[in-house]
Amino acid sequence: MKTNRKAVALGDFDGMHLAHKTVVTGADNVVIYCVNNEFSLLQKSIFERHYPNAVFADFDKLKNMSGEEFIKSVLIDELGAEMLLCGYNFRFGKNASKTAFDLREYLEPYDIWVRILEHLDYKGEPISSSRIRACIKDGNIEDANEMLGYNFTFESEVENGDKRGRTIGFPTINQHLPEGLVIPKFGVYESRAEIDGRIYKGFTNIGIRPSFRLEEPLCESHIFDFDGDLYNKTVRIELLKYIREEKEFSSLEDLKEQLEYDKSSII
Repeated sequence: MKTNRKAVALGDFDGMHLAHKTVVTGADNVVIYCVNNEFSLLQKSIFERHYPNAVFADFDKLKNMSGEEFIKSVLIDELGAEMLLCGYNFRFGKNASKTAFDLREYLEPYDIWVRILEHLDYKGEPISSSRIRACIKDGNIEDANEMLGYNFTFESEVENGDKRGRTIGFPTINQHLPEGLVIPKFGVYESRAEIDGRIYKGFTNIGIRPSFRLEEPLCESHIFDFDGDLYNKTVRIELLKYIREEKEFSSLEDLKEQLEYDKSSII
């Protein structure tokens, strides 16, 4: 009996949350086959760095395949799978007509193992990408992070801003959220910034800044104890805790007073 089998993990893996990790750690040296590739919880550039053994499917090609065709042409011929790992709710084939148990039944005659993982609960309910997205949209970032198993993270290039923050002692960096990433509830978050491998505390405002009326959402972060030029550099931001909603301020002094209070609540 062959024991050292080539293992392939199947799923959407949007964000690689804790339930996903139970699938991909089900065997040694797993090839991660990402079926849908939406990446609304963790952008693809970060995903690829953490999981260099990932293979990204052409979903437009897959969606019209029958279940049997997917198994034969993709899993067996293309990936050479000798063991398959998937969640209990994995579906495949045209119109998602086949289940994980159909996969197991089909592959038994080929002596290809199919390991089906049960759901993983958080606060009495199954962890899922849709549940995490809902938490992020509601500003419930702490529960989202618990289910992800890491802090909600994004990275993008620092852009030129209006530099108003400098005039009141709160210089900021401006970034846009990566395309496709779920947009968190507008407001101010306790955050962390990674710059040249070092982590800094800070806070991040996500929204349209009511006092200045931006046309599209912007991420504006004040980084504690950092002084340097970050324009055109890529900075990674982690959101830890929702502090408050966005406010409209009648003066820069009112804004400064609020930012000082925000900072004191983090330090």
